Amino acid sequence: MKIINKKISLKELEKLAAGKFGMLVKAVVDIEHKIMAVDGELHSDEEGFLISQGSKQSNLWGIILYPELNGEEFVEFDSMINIRPSAGNNSRSVEDPKVRKIIIDIVNDLVEK
Repeated sequence: MKIINKKISLKELEKLAAGKFGMLVKAVVDIEHKIMAVDGELHSDEEGFLISQGSKQSNLWGIILYPELNGEEFVEFDSMINIRPSAGNNSRSVEDPKVRKIIIDIVNDLVEK
C-alpha cells in the first residue's frame, strides 16, 4: 500500500491494477488531507493504513479507479467502508453530492491524465 500525496500517472495506476485486480485499483480518499491510499487488497486495509498515519475515519471514503476508462467511468463510488448510517450514508456509494465532488476534485488533482 502507498499514500498518494502528489501526482501519480495513469501508467503507474495501470501497473498497480495489473499487479492485483487486473483493471481496477482500490483507493481510499482522505477528504481533509486531500490524499489517497492505493494498492490495498481491501478498502478497509487502506482505511486502517490512513488512520495509522493520522487520518480520521469520518474523512475517509472508498472508491475504485479504472485507469483504462475516462470521464465519469474512471471513478466508481463503491466500498463497504462507505456504509455509515449514523452519518446519513446508507449504502456502499457516496450519497452526498458535495462529498462526491470533493473526492473527484482530489482524484483529478492527484492523477495525471
